[in-house]
Amino acid sequence: MIEKEVTVTIENGLHARPAAQLVQQASQYQSKLELVIGQQRINAKSILHLMSVAISEGQTIKVMVDGEDEQEAWTFIASFLQPGNESTLR
Repeated sequence: MIEKEVTVTIENGLHARPAAQLVQQASQYQSKLELVIGQQRINAKSILHLMSVAISEGQTIKVMVDGEDEQEAWTFIASFLQPGNESTLR
């Protein structure tokens, strides 16, 4: 299991279009992908869950990835939430 905090740097946060892109790409991984925002734990593969929370640019969230391809899934989600910040991927 990989569990790390990430500060979202997507311009304007996870509004409808990037949320849909995230869900579409995250669904390709076998691993369970969850985001923890405050006291809420949401499924990152569910557009309804992502749209139910307002994830804004500059917000720090916890990312939890668990499964067979967790390293690849972690690399994807970290680079998606923080485009251009390769130091997060370690």
